[in-house]
Amino acid sequence: MNIRDESSRTLVGQVMQAIRSRIAARILVPGSKLPSIRGMAESMRVSKSTVVDAYDRLAAEGAIRSRPGSGFFVAGHVAPLSLSEIGPRIDRAIDPFWVSRQSLESSDTVLMPGCGWLPASWLPQDSLRRTLRRLARADDSALADYATPLGLPPLRQLLSRRLDERGIQASPDQILLTDSGTQAIDLLCRFLIEPGATVLVDDPCYFNFLALMRAHRADVAGVPCTPSGPDVDHFARVLAERKPRLYITNSGLQNPTGASLSPVVTHRILKLAEEHDLTIIEDDIFSDFEYEPAPRFAAFDGLNRVIQISSFSKTLSSSLRCGYVAARREWIEELTDLKIATSFGGNRLSSELVFSILRDGSYRKHVEGLRRRLGKDMRRVSARLQSFGIDPWLEPKGGMFLWCTLPGETDAADMAGKALQAGIILAPGNVFSISQSAGSLMRFNVSQMNDPRIFEFFEANL
Repeated sequence: MNIRDESSRTLVGQVMQAIRSRIAARILVPGSKLPSIRGMAESMRVSKSTVVDAYDRLAAEGAIRSRPGSGFFVAGHVAPLSLSEIGPRIDRAIDPFWVSRQSLESSDTVLMPGCGWLPASWLPQDSLRRTLRRLARADDSALADYATPLGLPPLRQLLSRRLDERGIQASPDQILLTDSGTQAIDLLCRFLIEPGATVLVDDPCYFNFLALMRAHRADVAGVPCTPSGPDVDHFARVLAERKPRLYITNSGLQNPTGASLSPVVTHRILKLAEEHDLTIIEDDIFSDFEYEPAPRFAAFDGLNRVIQISSFSKTLSSSLRCGYVAARREWIEELTDLKIATSFGGNRLSSELVFSILRDGSYRKHVEGLRRRLGKDMRRVSARLQSFGIDPWLEPKGGMFLWCTLPGETDAADMAGKALQAGIILAPGNVFSISQSAGSLMRFNVSQMNDPRIFEFFEANL
C-alpha cells in the first residue's frame, strides 16, 4: 500500500482510506488479519503512532476489530463490491466510469463531444416509430412472452446472412442474442475467465472494457495500438510473460483510435493466439460505419478461437438493447445456460424491432447515409481542430471518432475538467489507457461537434 500525495487528507486519513479501499475491493475480507503496526508503518512510510491512530479510528467505526495478543482483523460481513476502489485510485477525471456517467447523467443543455453515440436526430426515428406501431398490432406473444433461449430465430437467421457477407460463416445455432454488446462480453468473461486471470486489451482501448475487467477482477495487460492493429512484437512478449487467457479488441475502427487491422497483423496475431491457446473476443460494433471492410479475426479464424460480438446501439438506437454473440456451437450451448442463469429471457421486443427494421430494406439506406454524413463531418471537424493545434493520430477509414494529440504540454484531464465547468463533456486520453500513457490525447465524436461553443471553448483555452 502506498500513500498518495494528497494534501486534502492527513496521514492518518490516508492510512484509513488505504485499508477501506482494500476492504471495498475485497482484497481484505472479513476475518483477514491486518499487517502489524510496525509492518504497516514501514510499508506506508509513516510513524507507528499514525498507524495506531488509524487502526483505533477504524475500530471505532466497526470496520476492524482488535484481538488482544493477536492483532487487528477485518470485521463484519463481505463489503459490497466497489468497482471504483479496485485498482489504483486515480483522479476521477481519468476514471473509466467518468465519461459514461457524465454523459448518461447530463441534461439536454450539455454538449457531449466526448460521448460514444450519435445524436438522436441522426437515427432512423421514422422507421422506429413505424415499426413500433406495427408491433403494437402483433400477436400478444411478441409483446408479453419471454424470448427463446438463443433469441428470436428469424433475427438469428438474418444475422447469419449478414455475417456471411463479411466472410464469417456462422449458422443461426452459432448465434446467441444478448441485450447488448456489453452483456455479451460480461457473459463471455463469466464463461472464460476466473478472478485473477490475465486479460489482454489494446492500449488505448474502449474504456468500458477496462471497467468490465475490473468488475471481473481480472489482471489486465495492455498492448500498444498501431494504425494497423496491435503491436505484434509487444503482443508476443506479453503472451510469453503473462500468459493471458483472453484478448478483447475492436478490430475494425478501433475505439478510440479509429485504427483498422491489416491482413499481415491479423495473420500474425492469430498465429500467436494458436501457439499460446489464447481466445479472442472481437467487438465489431462499428462495422456498418466502415467505407471499405477491413480484415476481421473471425473471418480469418472461422470462429475457432475467435468470438465475435456486436449490437445495434450505435446505428439504430441506444434504447434498443439488442446484441449478439457468434461463436462455435459447443460454446453457444454453454453460454445459453449462462444467459438463462443471469437474465433468464432476452429482450424479445427489441429483437422484434431490430428484425423488422433490418428486413424492410431501410436499414441499408440509413447506414449509407450515416457513412456519408460522418465522412463530411470528419473532414470538417478535423480541419477545425487542426487550426487549434489539435492533430489527429490518423485519418480513420470511417466511423465517428477522431483520436487527437493536444498541443504542447496540454493535459487532457485538466482540459476535460475545465470543459465540464463550461457544460461540455470531453473524453481525455487516459480514460482509455491501462498504462496511463495518453495524458496528452483526447477522443472526439465528430457527430456531436456541430455546436460552435465547443470550438469557442478550445479557442479560449488553448
